[in-house]
Amino acid sequence: MVDERIPFPARTALALVQAHLKVQRAVAEQLLHDGCVQVNGRVIQQPHWRLQPGDALEIDYAPQPVAVSSKRQPIKREAFEIVHDDSALMVVVKPAGLLTVPTPKRERQTLIGNINRWLDRQQHGPQAFCVHRLDRGVSGLLVFAKSLSMAEALRNQFAERKPERVYTAIVAGHLQSPRGTFRSYLATDEGLNRYSTPDAEQGQLAITHYEVRQACVDASVVSVRLETGRRNQIRVHFAEAGHPILGDPRYRSHQAVHRHWPYTRLALHAESLGFTHPLTGESLQFVAPWPQEFRDFRRRAALGG
Repeated sequence: MVDERIPFPARTALALVQAHLKVQRAVAEQLLHDGCVQVNGRVIQQPHWRLQPGDALEIDYAPQPVAVSSKRQPIKREAFEIVHDDSALMVVVKPAGLLTVPTPKRERQTLIGNINRWLDRQQHGPQAFCVHRLDRGVSGLLVFAKSLSMAEALRNQFAERKPERVYTAIVAGHLQSPRGTFRSYLATDEGLNRYSTPDAEQGQLAITHYEVRQACVDASVVSVRLETGRRNQIRVHFAEAGHPILGDPRYRSHQAVHRHWPYTRLALHAESLGFTHPLTGESLQFVAPWPQEFRDFRRRAALGG
């Protein structure tokens, strides 16, 4: 919420984004340009937009992830799988290890950059706009809009919790209950790590539902359904419950190791995505099969080898 104590000249979208994230002006301007800033649920792209006391400011910001092992395998140029493509939007499968969008370091090798290069060659006109994101180490389904109006329509669905988002995760240890719900308010510390707080004024509501699919040796395969979609939500909720995602370098990394998960990627995969097409009103549902690492893990860990 915008504090009434902030002087009026400092209540521009640009100034508030800079102050909140402690980033340079160019980074704040890029976030606005990319449609990553919302005021009261509406995407704002004008840097000098004036906010009023009590306005809800939300910023979709993915800072540079914690560095992982230098053994990370390079991503094949423009590697992504298209599962749906029409005049308004695209649904693709992101490989693990590839950023969805650039960080302030302005990386060229990102999913949105790869998609835009593909669109430029194949369709000569449309541009991809980010609707939601996956962390670098996560694979799975993402929808991209081909216009700002379509992006806003899709983002509104996400803001209203309408899309169905189901993930498969492999977490450390065995959960006490075969199904359950995590509910907390996620805040961000000075190191840009997320954590739960009981204070609704200090964090964003985050709700995660889960169901155990299979108990393995020292780990569990779980199905996770997001009711809200906050940055690092699944990772934080499971880590704080004492069951971090395998391979997570940020949250309880000392517990997120397993002899059958030697990979640098996270054991998290966006398996299912469903939403309503903003133009046609059609209910769309997509499924991305498990990556090979997940299938290998389940086979090895189930056998106790």
